[in-house]
Amino acid sequence: MKVHERIDGRLREFIEAQPMFFVATAPNGPGGHVNVSPKGMAGTFAVLGELRVAYLDYHGSGAETTAHLDENGRITLMFCAFQGPPNIVRLHGHGRTVPVTAPEFAELLPLFETPPDTHGVRSVIDVTVERVSDSCGYAVPLMTYDGDRDLLVRSHERRSDDDLAEYRRKKNAVSIDGRPIFNA
Repeated sequence: MKVHERIDGRLREFIEAQPMFFVATAPNGPGGHVNVSPKGMAGTFAVLGELRVAYLDYHGSGAETTAHLDENGRITLMFCAFQGPPNIVRLHGHGRTVPVTAPEFAELLPLFETPPDTHGVRSVIDVTVERVSDSCGYAVPLMTYDGDRDLLVRSHERRSDDDLAEYRRKKNAVSIDGRPIFNA
């Protein structure tokens, strides 16, 4: 394993080339559930600086990442090479949720150069990276990338802004551990 001072050069190229990454968060203390979520869709992740990244968070059945970030801010993003030379890159840091209802959301959205339809985005997860490391990834299997699924975007196309707000109120009001999340 090697620790790097920043995201630049080959690390940045590697991260930006990955069609999928994983997000891990956890609540404070020994109780509650650790959450790990796969993320993807071209254009939904952006390197915003040498120690800052962000991704578009679409409406979904859970919002554990937001619950944990609201509680303690801790987050790890992991990128794996499933094709080409083996590599794993981890970005450890502190994140924050910028909901679609926040004025800053409109400022962050243009930082994503080629996102799919953004109508279904519920927030931007903005991460200040404190540790950048890579490791061998020798045991990560080789897999082919056939393309992005369009089901998430299509499922939100038929919902109005009011429908999405209602979705957040009903399905994203609390985390699986009972922590309040989206209430607007």
